[in-house]
Amino acid sequence: MSVKPKSTMADPIENCFEARNAMKRESFYTDAAEYWSKVPQTVDGMLGGFGSISGIDIQGSLTFLKPFLTAPWPERVQSRRALDCGAGIGRISKHLLLPLFQNVDLVEQNKQFLDEAPNYIGLSAERVEHYYNRGLQDFTPQPKHYDVIWIQWVLGHLTDEHLISFLKRCKTGLADDGLICIKENISHEGVVLDDVDSSVTRSSEEFRKLINAAGLKVVKIGNQKNFPMGLFKVKMYALR
Repeated sequence: MSVKPKSTMADPIENCFEARNAMKRESFYTDAAEYWSKVPQTVDGMLGGFGSISGIDIQGSLTFLKPFLTAPWPERVQSRRALDCGAGIGRISKHLLLPLFQNVDLVEQNKQFLDEAPNYIGLSAERVEHYYNRGLQDFTPQPKHYDVIWIQWVLGHLTDEHLISFLKRCKTGLADDGLICIKENISHEGVVLDDVDSSVTRSSEEFRKLINAAGLKVVKIGNQKNFPMGLFKVKMYALR
């Protein structure tokens, strides 16, 4: 999943029905894995052909995250270790997390992307401690380990049940005063299916329900700015 054009389906109720049915099928995960197996190991590939917006995306994320790392004590989030979820080739690790944190771990279900990550990241890869080749539905962070867990453009590949379970596991993986950050496409209402990459785009209301079900609280919301017209809105959530 990546930045995406808005759905053109006229009936949101029908699309929501199709999306929920798709998440019940065993092929929901295998179809996604098949799609990503054919995607080039490049920034343009990671961003669905919208590689030109990478810098704008990173700047929006930095503006959202950095105040937590520079706040007065004791509100400050420490900058020891971060986890990049659905990391791909490490675009976010290279440009956002490694400049801010001492060490970063990557988790990514596509082995080819993960194998390319050290080459793409370059010299800073020496500060990457672990490359986890796993889908998020099967991944459990080490307990009390991360100051920030960054989850971007990947939760649409999880069913509601697996998303809630994953967020619960992330909560246990946070160090004291740590933070979970979600950055995702947002639909106008309900749930929108993309049957090309086997993912869904959820509304703000849907995300609120899932976040609450995971026992987390929203401490900050941000909107990504300056993306091209015609794309889904992108929101950022900081959770504890």
